[in-house]
Amino acid sequence: MMVNDREYIREVEATRVRVLSEALPYIQQFVGRTVVVKYGGAAMKDSTLKDQVIRDIVFLACVGIRPIVVHGGGPEINSWLDKLGIEPQFKNGLRVTDAPTMDVVEMVLVGRVNKEIVSLINQAGGLAVGLCGKDGNLITARPQGQEDIGFVGEVSNINIKVLDILSKSGYIPVVSSVAADDTGQAYNINADTVAGEIAAALGAEKLILLTDTQGILKDYKDPSTLIPKLDIREARELITTGVVGGGMIPKVTCCVRSLAQGVKAAHIIDGRIPHALLLEIFTDVGIGTMILGSPFMK
Repeated sequence: MMVNDREYIREVEATRVRVLSEALPYIQQFVGRTVVVKYGGAAMKDSTLKDQVIRDIVFLACVGIRPIVVHGGGPEINSWLDKLGIEPQFKNGLRVTDAPTMDVVEMVLVGRVNKEIVSLINQAGGLAVGLCGKDGNLITARPQGQEDIGFVGEVSNINIKVLDILSKSGYIPVVSSVAADDTGQAYNINADTVAGEIAAALGAEKLILLTDTQGILKDYKDPSTLIPKLDIREARELITTGVVGGGMIPKVTCCVRSLAQGVKAAHIIDGRIPHALLLEIFTDVGIGTMILGSPFMK
């Protein structure tokens, strides 16, 4: 082995030690706490990113944090609708979900995507259990209220008992955002919304949304304008003034709602960055935007 090779290896090992040392106080702070992760976007489609997210989730569980995963699955739903000759339709950003589409949504999210994530976590050394909103009456749904969009729902109630039992027993709950109303009718609910409501019901330490954006930007065309930290009031102002717009509005709103109900911190991070979860939780700088309930928490 050449001298330069030995020096390189020493440098790599020294970096690992520094990273672990920096992570230690965060691990100590968050051990035994609940972290709700909304898993979606590119991190679900790219196999390398998918592997890294799964490993990050298992790492959280291994160091004593209690992760709960809530997932979407829009691209795979579209793929199966296409195979079945059903044209995907959207209205005001919401998937129009008639009865045949609802059947496909439930089949894909509950039967395929959910079980794939569970299997990957188990293969990586974790103990995952797959759920949908119907299981243990975890989520009670109600109609979203907008006309002509079919079975698109909102969260009426969260029953945390099954999540609490699983999480405290060392299991990683993996939740798909299909739920039923009081009559048993199935509804498709936005996964960001479900993640936020679950985090609020559990009094989670953190809500983390994995997205295909860096976080909240002052200028969405300029990545250097990332806002690393803000509070609820500032987040609401950004929506009012139009700085936060388009698809970011429901994500930021979801974070604000969860914080108002007791979640300690909400994070919007770029799931396209390798090991984004660990970088955001266990490093001093972080990589995305953290929203806090109060300016005094900064």
